[in-house]
Amino acid sequence: MTDLPKSVEASEVPKRGPKPPIPLSVITGFLGSGKTTLLNRILQDPSMADTAVIINEFGEIGLDHLLVDQASDGILELSSGCLCCTIRGDLVTTLEDLLRRVDNGRMDRLARVVIETTGLADPAPILHTIMLHPYLVMRYRLESVVTLVDGINGLETIETHEEARRQVAVADRLVLTKTDLAQTPAQSESLAALKARLVELNPGAHMLDAQAGEAIPERLFDAGLYDPKTKIPDVAKWLNAEAYEEPHSHGHHQHGHSHGHSHGHDHAHDHAHDVNRHDDKIRAFTLATDRPIPASALEMFIDLLRSAHGPKLLRVKGIVQIAEDPDRPVVIHGVQHVFHPPATLEAWPDEDHRTRMVFITNDLPEGFVRRMFEAFSGALLPDTPDPQAMTENPLAVSGFTSPIRN
Repeated sequence: MTDLPKSVEASEVPKRGPKPPIPLSVITGFLGSGKTTLLNRILQDPSMADTAVIINEFGEIGLDHLLVDQASDGILELSSGCLCCTIRGDLVTTLEDLLRRVDNGRMDRLARVVIETTGLADPAPILHTIMLHPYLVMRYRLESVVTLVDGINGLETIETHEEARRQVAVADRLVLTKTDLAQTPAQSESLAALKARLVELNPGAHMLDAQAGEAIPERLFDAGLYDPKTKIPDVAKWLNAEAYEEPHSHGHHQHGHSHGHSHGHDHAHDHAHDVNRHDDKIRAFTLATDRPIPASALEMFIDLLRSAHGPKLLRVKGIVQIAEDPDRPVVIHGVQHVFHPPATLEAWPDEDHRTRMVFITNDLPEGFVRRMFEAFSGALLPDTPDPQAMTENPLAVSGFTSPIRN
């Protein structure tokens, strides 16, 4: 037990083998985007029973009508059967406390954890907390990042605040709020422009309209990487890679549909258009190859990319065909310089066996990442150093460690 955190006592560790990981979601959104209203509504849904909601400062959120009992350790029990706890200093302590309650029987069941951030918060540090902690990463599984966007003021907010753009860029789900207030022609035009801007920043995120009743728990939190019912990930749904490969086909975003397809080429085409042509920093793109990638090459690619440009990798998702075991793909997931331990699947989740990697980057050009990816995945490109040269010779990687904006 020496490798467990000191705050987790040996007597509280499950004795009948590892328990399945608990799905964890993050709800974020800029100030005034409607996070409190959304939480109030979804917490009354029966499917949210046995859910723990962690909020930054309890005084800032109005859940009074749901409260039934004041418990210890800043935990509040809600009439829905959920728990609501305030973050007091250390998120790790709060998450460990929830696990202790489950393991020692003080809590019958913990079906899901939802963390609500402050309006100015970058959600990345919360994701890092889970992905970097050796015990929490075994007990919790990131299910989705949900970002709320004000349908009336969102466009101005996104153009003015870098934090708002980053919140949009890392999301699995984008929830438009207050769309019913768009009643004038000018407001309707602004709302249409906002939707287009959101697709440019994050084409892979499914867009939901809260006022149309679309922001229900199963559509907010079922992002595909982890299904607590089947235990089988729907990686195609999670990646939504076709949204990046076919940026003009956005119709399925609005309704959460995912249309699988397979290409017979080695990599995604370079398009003449740029899905982020209105933004000179945040880029969203996918890279794919039919060639199996050696495990060592994948490790070197990720290590070099995150060590040299970690802060610029807002989010990386991927399913990779490993040369040594091509029938069992590896799922990778990173947020900036922090990557979740790779997960090996027992089989491919769909008929498309290509390696597909989705990137959301900030001030890191697609062309630079593509050239590095092609070099490590085995493509023969002119004037490009091979993987060994890139890792052993600093001069050979100068073009990769100091990319020129395109």
